Amino acid sequence: MSATKVEPPESPAPASLAPAFYAARNGGWRDYWTLLHPPYTVWHLSYVLLGAALSPAPDPRIVAGALVAFGLAVGVGAHAFDELRGRPLRTQIPSPVLVALGTAALLIAVALGLVASTMLGPLFLLFVIGGAAIVVLYAFEVPLVHSDVGFALGWGAFPVVTTAFATGAHPVPTALAALAGTLLSLAQRRLSTRARSIRRRAVGVSGEIVYSDGSHEAIDTRSLIGAPEGALSILWLALFAVALAVLLTHWL
Repeated sequence: MSATKVEPPESPAPASLAPAFYAARNGGWRDYWTLLHPPYTVWHLSYVLLGAALSPAPDPRIVAGALVAFGLAVGVGAHAFDELRGRPLRTQIPSPVLVALGTAALLIAVALGLVASTMLGPLFLLFVIGGAAIVVLYAFEVPLVHSDVGFALGWGAFPVVTTAFATGAHPVPTALAALAGTLLSLAQRRLSTRARSIRRRAVGVSGEIVYSDGSHEAIDTRSLIGAPEGALSILWLALFAVALAVLLTHWL
């Protein structure tokens, strides 16, 4: 008589999970907190700090302005536009409010860039136009921009190069730091893609791992997303601490 294979139990439907590891419970002000993608926005702003830290004498006014501009353009603008397409974060923010938030944030960021160009010269306008274009093209999911490489260059390298140029950093360390931002952003994307897919699209997870000593380990939702999200929840803090530490060496 042949043995009947016992299937491992299926884990609870991942649809019951929050859409992101940083997402707050739905409703009210919590939706706006979730919309900001706090860990990823801080991760992005860390590249702004890193670019400024490359300068021998970064101007605090330029650094503060860059933080506000990138925080508005990406933290608010890009994320508001992204939520309009399919509600990936499942917020209840009305669509007109998302449009207004995204548009106002991007316009203010551009205005700050225009003010900065009067101090830094007309060449800086290329960064202002480029930054606005990246946000808009990403919002419309243009393939060249809305891809792993496009994300790494736009969200990782671009803020480094922009702030480094604005604060007068040398091009060689700027290029190396931009490469680091690109690679770190690619790593972020690799870690987050599977976890995001499971949280937002999967309806069930089942299976097991059989080890050489005969022991078994069930495969469930938490086992699949725990490691990458655990790494992401540490990496954004580590990058922010490193960038801030290097920048503060110029001011303290």
